Amino acid sequence: MKALAALFAPVCLYAQASALSGSFLLPLEDDAIQYQTVTHADPVAKLQQRIDRGEAKLDFRSPNGFLLSVLRELNVPVSSQTLVFSKTSFQQSLISPSAPRAVYFNDDVYVGWVKHSDVLELSAVDPLKGGVFYTLDQRDNGKPRFTRHDECLQCHASPRTLGVPGHLVRSVFPDREGFPQLNGGAFHTDHSSPFSERFGGWYVTGSHGSMRHMGNSFVENKDEPDKIDRDKGANKLKLDEFADLSLYPSRNADIAAHMVLSHQATGHNLLTRVSYEARVAVSQQEGINRALGRPLNEWSDSTRRRIYGTAEVLVKYLLMTGEAKLAEPVAGNTSFAKEFAAGGRRDSRNRSLKDLDLKTRLFRYPCSFLIYTDAFLHLPKPAKDYVDRRLLEVLTGKDRSKEFASLTDADRKAILEILRETRTDLPDSWRTADSGN
Repeated sequence: MKALAALFAPVCLYAQASALSGSFLLPLEDDAIQYQTVTHADPVAKLQQRIDRGEAKLDFRSPNGFLLSVLRELNVPVSSQTLVFSKTSFQQSLISPSAPRAVYFNDDVYVGWVKHSDVLELSAVDPLKGGVFYTLDQRDNGKPRFTRHDECLQCHASPRTLGVPGHLVRSVFPDREGFPQLNGGAFHTDHSSPFSERFGGWYVTGSHGSMRHMGNSFVENKDEPDKIDRDKGANKLKLDEFADLSLYPSRNADIAAHMVLSHQATGHNLLTRVSYEARVAVSQQEGINRALGRPLNEWSDSTRRRIYGTAEVLVKYLLMTGEAKLAEPVAGNTSFAKEFAAGGRRDSRNRSLKDLDLKTRLFRYPCSFLIYTDAFLHLPKPAKDYVDRRLLEVLTGKDRSKEFASLTDADRKAILEILRETRTDLPDSWRTADSGN
């Protein structure tokens, strides 16, 4: 079987992370990484264990096969459905504007479903390895089994994923058959992307006022591959004119879900990159120290710079620096925003990092919910300690540099208060620090 060329269409390198895109050269077999080693730490592997023990059961039901029960067992909401019709997957022969590929997600898992396909595509975030890729045969022939596919790394471990096993989302100019017209350009998408450059090759439902995006639109003249009718694709509440979605779990592709997906995909890649960078740097430093008879914990300045430099990019990403502001409010047309917020940790004032704003920015409190994920909790101690220290400096107002100017005093105070009450890994230094705002 060929590589799963993309679980969703190819993802962006966050503007501040772009310098990392081509600089990770160590093989995944490095002793500090050991990507190919089989582990059972990601949600899909854990589900397989539950199935094998008889603790979980997947039901095969037409027309979606195992899809709905997989979503149920992995706690992935149907309302997260996004629809990509550009031919950017290994299943491109089955994907078209009339038969888009559905992608569903939660904080740690992505599930791809293609109409009439014989497999489900899955990607899960392992806290140490990053993205791990699977398929599930869509045949009711006994106990279902998820099959891991490391060959997916041909596309899913590249400069586009910050050089580590990760996830891909991009915006393209598609023709009426779904083929990207790459001579017209393509845009990597995350929370820093201008609204006008988002969603090309995707269907999008919801309202966004006079703002325009690239979704729900096609290149009509291949001699003008960057020309699309943005007005015609705007503010769509139904997709009936584009495709028959009667076999899909939902007839919508909520714009809010798209925006969260774009943010978290690059965030996952960056967490993995910080983890890899720190583990490899420490391993190499210890090897040098052994050879020279030095204490193992004696670090060079270059080792510190390597770890802290990458970790600083993560700090900026978590605090949403560089986010493209919304000129007008955005509203989805499904229960996604409500369900997403319901899954957030809340403080004593009922505030959560999963509360969406969608008026001028993505989150009401501009700090990524990815700070609660296992990938963050399992960052190597040198990197995690640095990130925690820098976050505290910014949130208490000790660091008021221009990079964090988008954070108001009210933002900093609210985020600090929320994290103090909701983080299970709260450093002691956070408990006593003055808010400073």
